[in-house]
Formats: sequence, structure tokens, C-alpha cells
Amino acid sequence: MPELRAGDRQWSVVPGSNLLDALNSAGLAVPFSCRAGSCHACLVRCVDGEPLDALPEALDASKREQGWRLSCQCRVVDDLRVEIFDPLRDGLPARVMRCDGVGSSVLRLRLEPERPLRYRAGQHLVLWTDTGIARPYSLASLPGEDPFLEFHIDCRHPGAFVDVARTLKVGDAIRLGELRGGALHYDPDWQERPLWLLASGTGLGPLWGVLREALRQQHQGPIRVMHVAHEHYLAAELRALAVEHPHLQVELIDAADVQAALSGLRVSSRQTVALVCGSPVSVEAFSKRLYIAGLPRSQLLADVFMEKA
Repeated sequence: MPELRAGDRQWSVVPGSNLLDALNSAGLAVPFSCRAGSCHACLVRCVDGEPLDALPEALDASKREQGWRLSCQCRVVDDLRVEIFDPLRDGLPARVMRCDGVGSSVLRLRLEPERPLRYRAGQHLVLWTDTGIARPYSLASLPGEDPFLEFHIDCRHPGAFVDVARTLKVGDAIRLGELRGGALHYDPDWQERPLWLLASGTGLGPLWGVLREALRQQHQGPIRVMHVAHEHYLAAELRALAVEHPHLQVELIDAADVQAALSGLRVSSRQTVALVCGSPVSVEAFSKRLYIAGLPRSQLLADVFMEKA
């Protein structure tokens, strides 16, 4: 059987064992969220040996050359020695600038990194608490304009990271892990095309950044924002932008009325580009309705927010 080594631990595993499960079952507590290769919370570095990687394209070439792998996507087939991502060694230090509620169910977290971080609207980061809890969250801030990194955290349900986030104070330390591209972004080539931004819950966070990026780049086509939620936590900000930009249409839909709102969607131009973000159920509902309405599949970009325990 293959031998797996991590730190000063070495043990035998069944051939083909999932690397993430093998590490966690040995008590090494590798964090994870999506188990689909999207969140990048489960990074480990292979220093001797190579696992069978089901999703090598999930990491860029430079990361792979350094030995980094997503343990949720790897199987142990031969002897393997790994180093677990250490936020104190491998992460970027940051400090809490602001942490307060937006409405009753969303926490707005603003961080100041130790050094400037290059990113684009719509990307996401893995956040590490000083107790070793890691979860991926999408950036809601706008690079080059906001002097902070902003995240919108759904606090309706308890969770390991959420419970810590509720106690954060200005000046507290946070470590930043892997910066991930995700599907959501703004392309200047869309300047003249209708742009639809559809979100549920805190899926609005990354689209808030994308919207402001589009406006900063003077998007000329009509922009439609639809937010489905029990509480529209950015309602005032969205309405203010709509007053300032006549080509921006904002629709705030109560979660109980989502089916009626979706049934009324009509795609008037096949040039429309749609960005969708939210829970798996809401993204599926948005996507299905857009396809029925005539939107080409290649013109829909979606990010799914998984439940974060």
C-alpha cells in the first residue's frame, strides 16, 4: 500500500484513496468547502511523489510547478509526501478595518492586506482565521478604487468561520490564502452589449464589484441587475447608482416571488451577456430560465456559492 507522509507523520493508505480524506482522517485538519476544485481551501504542496490529479487545470502553471495540488481532486496511488498549506508561512497577513452588519443577515468584512493585492472584480480569496479555520469568499470591492478588500458574509446560519467572523474587531489579524479567478468578471469587449447581473443572497457581493467595474469602464449597453433575497442589503446603494446611470435597471425581488419574476424574463437581444451568482438552486433556476428565454449558453457565466459550515 502507498505510504503517505505529512510533517512528522507517516502511514499507509488504501491505493486510490482521496488525498483530502486521507489527511483529515489522520487528524491533520485540512480545510475544505466545495470539494469540487473551485474554492482552493484544501491546497497542499507535494514535495516527494505525485498523486493522480483529476483536475490539473484548476491551478495555474506556476502553482503546479511549485508542487501545489488541490487535495480534494487527488488520489494517492504511490508513496507521497506533502506539506499542508500553512497560513502563517504561505498566507498574506491582513488586518480587519471594518466588520459590521449590513441589515440583519449580512456581515460586511473589510480587510487591509499587509501589501497591495492585485485582483480583479469577481475573484475570490480563501480567508484564514488565527485559529486555522479557512473558507473561500468572493471579493465585493473594486480594485484600484476601494482602499480595502471587502467581503459579504451570510450570517443567517451558524458556521465555523461565520461564528468567528461575528467576533472580529478592528485590528484583528486575518490571513489571505489562494486568490482564485472564478467565472465572474467584466470584459471591455462587452461595452455595447446588454449586461445582466442576476444574484441571490450574498451572491450579489461579487456582482456588486463587477457592476461598478462596468460603470467605471463606461459600459454603453443597458445593464440589468436582479437581486433575489429575503433582505436586499445593498438596496440603497443600487438605487443610487440607478439614479446616476439611466441605462442601469435595478430589480429587487423578494425570495417568495422569484418564480413569477423569472417567468417574466425575456432576452430581447442575442448579444446579451448574463452573469449569475448565488446558491446552487438559484443559479440553476436563473440559468434554466435564461436558456429558455433564448440566451446562448456561451454567454452565461456563473459562480455557485456552496454552504460554508
